[in-house]
Amino acid sequence: MTNYREVLRLNSLGLNKTEIAQSCGYSRNTVTAILQRAESCGLKWPLPDSFSDKHLAEMIYPSASGKPVFKMPDYEYVHRELQKNSVTLNLLWLEYCDACRTAGEIPYQSTQFNKYYNDFLVKKNASMHLNHKPGEIMQVDWAGNKATVTDTDTGEAIPAYVFVATLPFSGYSYVETFFSMNQECWTAAHVNAYKYFGGVARIIQCDNLKTGVDRCGRHEVTLNQNYRELAEHYGTAVIPARVRTPKDKAMVEGTVGVISTFILAAIRNEQFLSLPELNTTIRERLAAFNHKPFQKRDGSRASAFEEEKPFLLPLPPRPFELATWKVATVGPNYHISVDSMNYSVPYEYIKQKVDVRITKGTVEIFFDGNRICSHPRLYGRANQYSTVEDHMPPNHQQYVQWNGERFAKWAAKIGHHTETVVRAVLAGYKVEQQGYKACMGLLKLVDKYSAERLENACKRALSYTPRPSLKNVQTILSSGQDKVRDDSKTQPPSSSQYGFTRGADYYDRRRK
Repeated sequence: MTNYREVLRLNSLGLNKTEIAQSCGYSRNTVTAILQRAESCGLKWPLPDSFSDKHLAEMIYPSASGKPVFKMPDYEYVHRELQKNSVTLNLLWLEYCDACRTAGEIPYQSTQFNKYYNDFLVKKNASMHLNHKPGEIMQVDWAGNKATVTDTDTGEAIPAYVFVATLPFSGYSYVETFFSMNQECWTAAHVNAYKYFGGVARIIQCDNLKTGVDRCGRHEVTLNQNYRELAEHYGTAVIPARVRTPKDKAMVEGTVGVISTFILAAIRNEQFLSLPELNTTIRERLAAFNHKPFQKRDGSRASAFEEEKPFLLPLPPRPFELATWKVATVGPNYHISVDSMNYSVPYEYIKQKVDVRITKGTVEIFFDGNRICSHPRLYGRANQYSTVEDHMPPNHQQYVQWNGERFAKWAAKIGHHTETVVRAVLAGYKVEQQGYKACMGLLKLVDKYSAERLENACKRALSYTPRPSLKNVQTILSSGQDKVRDDSKTQPPSSSQYGFTRGADYYDRRRK
């Protein structure tokens, strides 16, 4: 672009056109034309402060003003709107285009719109807000520096690993130490961080550690199964940082360094005899860290978090519980063995391989990704059984249902005398279970004869003996004695009533 301002300045110093051309690198004719145009427009050096180079060029060569004039967006408004959930730069550009067309103005294309917004951010030094919306991301990491706990028996210094979680928008952080960096500690750290924040960020950003990510390829990320379950439980998403790219989660990386100085270095000379004691001291230092005033802006992490907290997702009714997954084969007795305990599975899955999810209080069994049953987890002596009756084949269910009280209730539905006979049969054995088969046979007589006939047969059997057997009842029914009317109350007793008792006629025959 021609520097008209410099040409006018050198002309005011008394230089001739050749010298001005040599100084500015233009031809003499170009300098002559510029000075003539400036003189015709009444422009003299010094120029007013309000004159920009663009305005000066348009005055000297009015034809340049015929170029389209684009409407400059209100980037203060754009910046404020971007802080709202689900609002993107592309959405604001589309709204800006609609507003320009309505007003008859010419909008910038999206590339220029984004460029000018980036220039705006550079001037405002607000690049952090471009990438992090309130409540959007929680960045997590293990700190490189470790704390120590002293063993009370040996005096040995046991290393304690430091977990850090940070909300990038406010900088609000959570810190806790563990004796290990295994799956259990990694999960507990997330659960405690969410509890401390009182809400859930929409995205978890972490490194590609094995407790979080099984495999990270160029186009696909495979999460650890427990970590994926944790994300599903809290309704969040896990987006790991790129491999060897710590700047993807620069906020937590920076916080780790600050915490290492503000918290860990400050307690380096203190001795802690247990992990809870260490975490209590860290929690006190953490509160001071979060309430420490910012150096370059007003407020603190805690005050900024108060603005961010309403944007967090609510906590679920119960915290996530770590689960262990195993593969088991359903045995012929329709049970699987897990940690020396046995749990029943529907008998249709005998000899099938199933996935078992084990938590502190529950054992869940899955087949082809579908949960088919669950049990309370068993503890104590080995080889215990947890069996659900519905998991058994029908003939096994029938056997399990056999018990004395059940037979008695079944018989009571037929009649009082049938119940009395059943109870008498059960009482006739030293072990109650020995009488189950006889009771089942007795009650099955209803299928061959009617319930009324069985009740009458039991009544007649009880008139003969207080402890009738199954065979007595069967004989009465097969002979039809239950249908014979009992006239014992209206007729005098005859010898036939007493079975094998011989009457007078018998003895008279012998005398003859």
